[in-house]
Amino acid sequence: MLASVKWNSRMSFTGIADSGFPIFLDTDESVGGDNRAARPLELIALGLAGCTAMDVISILQKKRQEVTSFEVKVDAARANEHPKVFTSAVIRYVITGKNIDEAALTRAIELSAVKYCPAQAMLANAFPMELRYEIYEDGRQPKLVKEAVLELPKK
Repeated sequence: MLASVKWNSRMSFTGIADSGFPIFLDTDESVGGDNRAARPLELIALGLAGCTAMDVISILQKKRQEVTSFEVKVDAARANEHPKVFTSAVIRYVITGKNIDEAALTRAIELSAVKYCPAQAMLANAFPMELRYEIYEDGRQPKLVKEAVLELPKK
């Protein structure tokens, strides 16, 4: 994979990788930016969320789960001192649907974490991640069916 960023002005850059889609980067005004685009570290968290989300929804679709809403939230803690790396993360899978099979969901999350998601596999070597999930039954007012922490098998 080839990725590059080109400086626009101040702390504004345009990034491009193999897919050819431009990504804009910027930073806060307090450090010389214009506050008009995502920060580079935000893109890492988004990449992690997007990578595992695509795996999980793909597996659930293959298992014929009737998903009506799906979201992956990454809450990453950062070090107080520079380089202010991620020190831990909680990945929360929030799924709404009709009669979602909990075993199918937990297996999809596990497969993403240990087999399919390169972002998660790579970043898991850098900091610990807690995997949580919430299952809601769809309806006029979605109802929480289950909330739990997923323990992955030890390597």
